[in-house]
Amino acid sequence: MKLLIFGATGGTGNELVRQALEQGHTVTAFIRNPTKLDRSHANLYVVQGDVMDFVAVTQAMYGQDVVLSALGAPPSNQDMVRTNGTRMVIRAMEQAGIRRFICQSSLGFADSRNMLPLHMKYVVVPLILRHAFADHEAQEQLIKQSQLEWIIVRSGTLTDNGFTGTYRHGFDFTDTILTLKISRTDTADFMLKQVTDTMYLYKTVGLSY
Repeated sequence: MKLLIFGATGGTGNELVRQALEQGHTVTAFIRNPTKLDRSHANLYVVQGDVMDFVAVTQAMYGQDVVLSALGAPPSNQDMVRTNGTRMVIRAMEQAGIRRFICQSSLGFADSRNMLPLHMKYVVVPLILRHAFADHEAQEQLIKQSQLEWIIVRSGTLTDNGFTGTYRHGFDFTDTILTLKISRTDTADFMLKQVTDTMYLYKTVGLSY
């Protein structure tokens, strides 16, 4: 399939690109700085642009089958990059008639807040991750209000550990026996499975070991 990936130079995004190419997909990586994508492939196309530029985002949509997003920002960033970027992506997708949108989010807010350990809930999130969590929550609301075939993947704390292929998904957000961790490699693996799977269509699905 033809996949358009936003946030392709981040940890998860880079894994999405690598694994998608290995699986035989044609990948378009939408990135601000092409020098940050240190790979080449016959089926890899790089589009330089800013996700806040609606014209650039719209042009990248041409001929795509599925859009994946691993947009991110530093915890201190207050520009709502995920939300504002996703707004552009949704508008462009709806205009281009592309339906399937798979977006990486995070465990720990809204109906999954009670999964967090106490130090995360009352110290780390309010003091360090407040802006990031607000961004994720607003981003999710935009997606849920769209006309797209969306799947939101809420990953646990991301690690650089390798691929296992063994992880839990679709669990109840009251589950207390999860590690709340998942590697970027396994996260990308799960997100790519959603390209053709309909099990979690229109759902917010947790992902953790």
